[in-house]
This record gives sequence, structure tokens and C-alpha cells, in this order.
Amino acid sequence: MSISQHLAAAPARFPLAAEGASEHRTLIITLFSCFVVATLAVTVWAGRRTKDATDFYAGGRQFTGFQNGLAISGDYMSAASFLGIAGAIALSGYDGFLYSIGFLVAWLVALLLVAEPLRNSGRYTMGDVLAYRMRQRPVRTAAGVSTIIVSIFYLLAQMVGAGALVALLLGITGETGKNLIVVFVGIIMILYVTIGGMKGTTWVQMIKACLLIGGTLIITVLVFHKFNYNISSLLGAAAENSGKGAAFLEPGLKYGVTTTSKIDFISLGIALVLGTAGLPHILIRFYTVPTARAARKSVNWAIGIIGVFYLMTIALGFGAAALLSQKEIVESNAAGNTAAPLLAQEIGGGADSTGGAILLAMISAVAFATILAVVAGLTLASSSSFAHDLYANVIRRGEATEKEEVSAARISAVIIGAVAIGLGIFAGKLNVAGLVALAFAVAASANLPTILYSLFWKRFTTQGALWSIYGGLVSSVLLVLFSPVVTGKPTSMFPDADFAWFPLENPGLISIPLGFLLGWLGSVLSKDEGAGGEKYAELEVRSMTGTGAH
Repeated sequence: MSISQHLAAAPARFPLAAEGASEHRTLIITLFSCFVVATLAVTVWAGRRTKDATDFYAGGRQFTGFQNGLAISGDYMSAASFLGIAGAIALSGYDGFLYSIGFLVAWLVALLLVAEPLRNSGRYTMGDVLAYRMRQRPVRTAAGVSTIIVSIFYLLAQMVGAGALVALLLGITGETGKNLIVVFVGIIMILYVTIGGMKGTTWVQMIKACLLIGGTLIITVLVFHKFNYNISSLLGAAAENSGKGAAFLEPGLKYGVTTTSKIDFISLGIALVLGTAGLPHILIRFYTVPTARAARKSVNWAIGIIGVFYLMTIALGFGAAALLSQKEIVESNAAGNTAAPLLAQEIGGGADSTGGAILLAMISAVAFATILAVVAGLTLASSSSFAHDLYANVIRRGEATEKEEVSAARISAVIIGAVAIGLGIFAGKLNVAGLVALAFAVAASANLPTILYSLFWKRFTTQGALWSIYGGLVSSVLLVLFSPVVTGKPTSMFPDADFAWFPLENPGLISIPLGFLLGWLGSVLSKDEGAGGEKYAELEVRSMTGTGAH
């Protein structure tokens, strides 16, 4: 699902896009520059209106349901989804489209179980919800560690993807040039967060969502126009041109080959559907609206916007399969992650045409905008958790002033950004396809069980929370470490080594039930009754009504 799958390891495989980009590189650079300058201006404008911790962490809780829904969409629809899903459909047909369905269904979990209670119960972070019933220092430490780890893994995939994408489009082949791109993306990301806080980041995400929907809509209309707005003609052409015939439109092409692949798909599906409701950069968005009703509205808007986008991936993926040869797509990128830019170039008139170059530049600029918006949201989530949970409530034991807390958040954003830049440079040649899936799996294994138990189970205790978070965190990371994602395959992070005893590429099938089990087991074996009783009753009333919410 990561846009950098195989991309960083094969920079020469983008012949058409590279050719078109070389002739119109000024156009591409201009579009990139316009977006960066415009969003930095918005960030500075928002930064001047950031006065206190509520402004920095939650945008002053001044955003409407529609605005927050648009920002959630911008935060969620990463370049991994934009380029990765189009490629998956182009190469695997029906099985690739299952990614779109999984991402969309995941929002029902967030809407029905998390959005409203979380907005009512917390203040700035997931740790606030846990600390209301539990012992503050241990659960805030666990929540902070989990948030930072999930965010950094997700962040790393975006950083490496940005470096690979921009390097290919600008014709940069040297390692120094690619590393400088990663540094550039990291610096912009740090500026968004440290200057604008949640207000600036939210406006950037709203702008990016509009650009992504607009760009995708243009390609969708052009693709359907090519086939006289007849979806049957489009799907038929895709099936025929794929060389796989009717099987291209039926399940099983990618995930039905072996029993292991079928189980792996179930594992991935569980992680994607449940992981969304535990992703830190999505959770903090529920705190930016003034009421629980607005939180619910924002998720409804997000479902609508995201749903429209994922429906349009039909045109992106099947359009690429219909208009480009499979060989052309694979030679550009083995995982198909460049299918959307290649389609834009083709539908605009081809590699040598001005129209093709314009559409290629537009889609590439949108992809770059997508990366910047998502990394800003991830950095804000991790820096907020560090400052609010670890610094203010664990290290300073609740005695830090709001000014000190916001300063700590800005400093931690710089540190986390520097870590992401360093890891992005180090991982530039690695296959980071497992990083996004790992982020979802960790979120679903560690964060979601703890949130649900805390909100809906009276007997849940501090020990249960710690067992659930650390158990889900450690199990998911270890299973991925010993999976084909890391070693044992040509596409692994370390293909020359082989210590992969876990057969699945996603640990969700094992680590998610384990996270729930450990949360239950830790609670029933605990002698701590302090988390239940009056505290649970107070949290239950608060989560359902919003009484006492900040």
C-alpha cells in the first residue's frame, strides 16, 4: 500500500513519466513551489492565531463539522492510498479494489464506536481518555509510546515515498539529491507543525483534500469520456487489456492463489478496518470541533468525501489497466504504484504531448501535496502526545504551564521530524511496503482495544490497559520483524537474509485478538478496583452526553 513499494529500489523504471517530466520540468517545479508557498502562507496566518494549548492541540475547537470532515479526509487519504490503490487495481483487478472497500468500511467503526465518546471524554490525546479512569503516569506513558511508534512508522513510509516520487519526476538519480528531497519534505513538515499547530495543519489538510478530489475527478471524467461514460465498456477493456480476461474482474487473482495468501488477506483486512479507529493522527481530529454532534457530523462528511474518492479509484485503477499495458505499468514500478501518474500522462495525450505533461505534473503535485499534509498530521499527533502525555503529565507531573507544554510540543516536533528525516534517508533503498500496514496493525492491536475497554467496560483496570497496549505493540512489531516483509523474499526489506518464521505479511490476525485478550486478562487478574465504580460511571455519562467535556 505504500507508494514507495519497490519505487525507491528501482529509480530507472519510470520511462514515460521521466521522459515527459524532463521536457516540462519547469511546469512541475512551478506547481510544487506554488503549493508549498501557498500552504506556508496559510500556516503563518494560522500560527498568528495560535494563542494557547487548546489552539495548538485542537485548533481552538473552532472548526465546523464540514471543515473537520474535509480535514479528516485530507489526513486519511494519503499518497499511499492515492497511488497504491490505483496500482493494486491496475495489476490485480477486483482484489485490488478490495483495498478501497476496506478503507471505507473502516470509517463505520470510527463513527459508531469512537468519534462521539472520544470527543466527549478526552481533551487533546488518547492518553486523556485512559487517564480519566486509570493511574495517570503508567497509562499516559504507554499511550505516548504507542502513539509515537505508530506515527513514526506511518511517517517513514510517507517520507521515503516523497523522496522517491519527487526524485523520479525531477529526474534526480544521485543519492545526495534524493536525500536532500527527504530533508526538504521534513523541514516543510516541521514548519507546518511548529508554526501553525493544529490550526495551520487543519487548513493545509483541507486544501489538500480539495486538490486531491479535484485532480482525481478530472482524471475520472476524462477516463469515462474515453469510454463514452459506459462503465461496462471500461471494465471490459480493462479485463481484455490485462491479459487475464474475466478473472481480472473476479475475486482470487491476488489473494486466492494459496491458503497463506487468503489468510494474509483476512489479516490485512482486519488490520485496515480496525486500525483506522486507533490511528493517532485520526483520533486527535475529533478534538478540534466544539461538540460531540459536530464530531459525528465531521465523520459523516469524511465518509462521504472519502467514499466518493474511493469510488473514483475505479476509474484510476481500471482506467490504467484499460489504457496501459501490464508490461508498461510493471516496468515503471513492479508494484504498480506509478499507475495513476502514467494514466494521467496517457489520458492527456501521451508522453510527448503538452497535455500529458500538464496532467502528469498536476497529479504529481497533488501526490506531493498529499504527502506534506499527511506527514504534518502525523508529526502533530506524535509531538502532541509527547508534550501532553509524557512531558506535562509524566515528567512534570501535571505542573507544566500551557506555555511550557506548547514549547515542548514544538521542540518534540523538530526532534520527531529529524528522526523521520534520518530514518527516511536510511530507508531510502528499502522496501517499506510493510510500514503502513504495520502502523495500522499496531494501532488496531494496542490502541483500539484500550480505547474500547476504557469507554465501555467497567472492570477495565490500569494493568489491563498496560498489558493491552504493550502486548499489542510488542506482538505486532515482533511478528512483522520475523515476517516476509523484513526477510526471505526479493521484495523484503533485507532480501539477502532469511529469518522469517511467521508466514503472514500482516500480523493483524494474531496481534489484534491478542491485544483484546491481554486487556481482558490483565483486568480480571488485577486487584485494582479503582478504575471502576464512580470513575467509570462519570466517564460513561461524560462520553454519552458531553457533560464536563473541555
